[in-house]
Amino acid sequence: MRRLALIAAAAALCAGLTGFAALEHTTHSPAPAAAPAPATGAAHTAPSIGMVVRALQDKLRRQPADAASWAQLGSSYVEQARLTVDPTLYPKAEAALRRSLALQADANTPAQVGMAGLANARHQFTQARTWAEQAVAGDPYAWAAYGALADALTQLGDDAGAQGAVQRMLDLHPSTASFTRASYILELQGRSDEAAQALQRGLEDASNPADQAFCQHYLGELAFNTGSAAAALEHYRKALALDPTYTAALAGIARAEAALGRTAQAVTDYQTAIARVPQPQYVLELGELLESLGRTAEARAQYRVLEAEQKLFAANGVVDDLNLGQYQADHGNPQLAVTLLTAEWGRRHSVLVADALSWALHQAGRDGEALPLAREANRLGWRDATVRYHRGVIEQDLGDTQAARTDLMAALSANPAFSPLRAPDARARLARLQGKR
Repeated sequence: MRRLALIAAAAALCAGLTGFAALEHTTHSPAPAAAPAPATGAAHTAPSIGMVVRALQDKLRRQPADAASWAQLGSSYVEQARLTVDPTLYPKAEAALRRSLALQADANTPAQVGMAGLANARHQFTQARTWAEQAVAGDPYAWAAYGALADALTQLGDDAGAQGAVQRMLDLHPSTASFTRASYILELQGRSDEAAQALQRGLEDASNPADQAFCQHYLGELAFNTGSAAAALEHYRKALALDPTYTAALAGIARAEAALGRTAQAVTDYQTAIARVPQPQYVLELGELLESLGRTAEARAQYRVLEAEQKLFAANGVVDDLNLGQYQADHGNPQLAVTLLTAEWGRRHSVLVADALSWALHQAGRDGEALPLAREANRLGWRDATVRYHRGVIEQDLGDTQAARTDLMAALSANPAFSPLRAPDARARLARLQGKR
């Protein structure tokens, strides 16, 4: 099997992480629904990015023809939108970036990278790829462009291309931004230990508490996804201690607490996180936790908030059929979920979409069509509990009890608390299947 050198500087990372294997295919995320990381890799906090934006606005009032500052302002708006979950900043970002391009049409790599980052944030991954490729063509040494390109290609399902882009980014700029992307690809390949090693290297290279918190948080995500809720909780707590404004870490703490049975504290911490930053993922997780506790009316209230957020994102140019389809499959209209996710599959053949569409088809009673997609979702060797659970349920409904047992056992082995709603169902299904032996 052909191997790619990770980078010379990473050779001492550890004996187990010597490079990326060139698998047949290679493609959020520590969390399946996570948005791509910022192209720059900068882990700004909300207050600091706000200060950056205000300083750039002041500068541009004095120097309105400064193309570089317009590009920086546009990218800063994208980062601010990510941190605050305010999609109304995306039109502002686009206006600033296009102003930069109007002022400097040629050799404007920062604006092109910014447009790629904006398109990734809006889930317009084909456009993101185009902008990133333009940036790379103009400056083959622009490492941030390879980050934006890797994010787009990962989501488009161009696994080899994404791996190549991350490799190039590592060659040019071995840093927190590049090591965290390498970790994501390794996790999707099922190489969890090496993914953790890449994150640890990113942590060692982190130059400020915000970047250190970012790495600790994703070490927590990786630990949670591999069934180590207690270890995940420690990583999340370290992240929050490093950066008390990092709301993702607080939501991670809530997720780990729920997995450990500390549900009352988990509900409180989710509520605090959502009050700070109403990230749709946190709203959905709280809703499902409340539903698992029998607090149905409160769960429905969270789902209504999520639906309102999705409308706001759509109004500001975010194409989010994946997350909307996943939500509809589990909590709304499975037929609508199939429609949304079929359209998404037409745009991009990523493992995330394959899993979501297979589950929507199952929920709509179309298991025969669902099974090939459920198998496709695991083409990279990703050891994701939800993916294996989905496939096990589909196999069970098709009467393949042996395969269903294998996949349900694999799901619970990977992470016995992967979902407050689905993990108990996986255990119940497995018990019934084992009783049929």
